[in-house]
Amino acid sequence: MTVTVDLEQLSQRAGRELDAAPAQEIVRWAVRTFGARFAVASSMQDAVLVHLASQVAPGVDVLFLDTGYHFAETLGTRDAVAATYDVNLITLTPRQTVAEQDASYGLKLHDRDPDRCCGLRKVAPLDRALARYDAWATGLRRVEAPTRAGTPVVSYDPRRGKVNVAPLAAWSDADVEDYIAEHGILINPLLTAGYPSIGCAPCTRAVAAGEDPGARAGRWAGSAKTECGIHR
Repeated sequence: MTVTVDLEQLSQRAGRELDAAPAQEIVRWAVRTFGARFAVASSMQDAVLVHLASQVAPGVDVLFLDTGYHFAETLGTRDAVAATYDVNLITLTPRQTVAEQDASYGLKLHDRDPDRCCGLRKVAPLDRALARYDAWATGLRRVEAPTRAGTPVVSYDPRRGKVNVAPLAAWSDADVEDYIAEHGILINPLLTAGYPSIGCAPCTRAVAAGEDPGARAGRWAGSAKTECGIHR
């Protein structure tokens, strides 16, 4: 209990003190505070956060969820990131293969019950992996969706008992584009093919002309779902 209270108080204080800090300083604080018990999670949409973290902490653990439903481009980006940046890339997998899940729950669970599918293939594997860490960073940004508008740079997740770090929370789309251009960052090829937000192939499509990418229009089209359940 003491550890949990300490982490909660620590994250609240850091969230206030680092709110206007540069992303590199936020990552530096996390590495200095948690050491090997800090990891970075990446969806392989781009390698901005991975590159940034690798500059601050070479060899940092980077967690990637291989759901079994990814686009080939996403898996290719993961492999390129592992070969290019000084990180320890760890691929996480669900307990069941897609075929085993189909046998247990029926075909295309992602169409019938996307929350359960995300829970089985994303949330549960990540929760298991995070057991060895006290803090983890993601590339969440406030401009990505209304549900993310209030994202703090450091916060506490009471469900997991972990510290969440969002070094890029205050970054605009232009900030991301400038960083990619300045450092020659690897990006998922689908970003240039009309996919502003990239998830599993069955639940992701290109955004049509006139749609608002900020509302994550290409994810779970035709439903009210906008988040997989990892960030809540």
